[in-house]
Amino acid sequence: MRIYGKLAPDDSPYAMNASPELLPSLLHTRDDRGVHTLELNRPGTFNALSEDMLAEIQAALDFVALDATARLVVISAAGKAFCAGHNLKDMRAHPELAYYQQLFAQCTRMMLTIQNLDVPVIAKVQGLATAAGCQLVAQCDLAVASSTATFGVNGIDVGLFCATPSVPLSRNMPAKQAMEMLLTGDFISADEARARGLVNRVAPPDALDVETEILIESILKKPRQAIAMGKALFYKQRETNVEAAYQLAGQTMACNMNHMVAQEGVQAFIDKRKPQWSA
Repeated sequence: MRIYGKLAPDDSPYAMNASPELLPSLLHTRDDRGVHTLELNRPGTFNALSEDMLAEIQAALDFVALDATARLVVISAAGKAFCAGHNLKDMRAHPELAYYQQLFAQCTRMMLTIQNLDVPVIAKVQGLATAAGCQLVAQCDLAVASSTATFGVNGIDVGLFCATPSVPLSRNMPAKQAMEMLLTGDFISADEARARGLVNRVAPPDALDVETEILIESILKKPRQAIAMGKALFYKQRETNVEAAYQLAGQTMACNMNHMVAQEGVQAFIDKRKPQWSA
């Protein structure tokens, strides 16, 4: 397992004596299977999406995009909170329209990079996910949550409608359910988040790692190329009318079927054997 990103002075991201501000905002590891894990590492600020945090996540995602052997990304977090959204103290300290525009553009770029990656991205949510933190969960392709996790878009409580979080949130759950969260700022439980379509699976806190690993292993058994084509098509067709969506889907299926992975998979089915995929 390799560790990427900025390290503490003693070259260990887990340096016991290092002050929190000297530790990396993000711990980036990659295992031998090609699974990248990005762990938000600012528990003292509830892993708020500061400019530095956004920059480190962006750099890590850009790194994954260049890794031809990457298979999957897991976004997790240290501490009690998954992510509390943007840092309101920082935002209040810079009361300029240009600053806010730059900050939200930076966040939007990061969120879209998640969608545009060839590989699936799983949010592993161990605690509170609110505002842009809830947006991060919604933006990921899949999500596994601890049964103690809670979710909300409560910017409205301070007079700020969570406009950017509303984009992926409204694409994860029915419109009226999303709008209720956005207008009231009320939080929902992990079970309710699963019922509404925000997360895929819910597990007891001590089983969160295991449940996430089960999902990872299921995906890793499938060929990387087919997953990459499918993910790209899934998001592209969603924004078109049904006729255009079918045209896109048909072209994707034709290209996928013509690819060696599908040819091998179909032949293996005919031969009644397991397919032999290289990736």
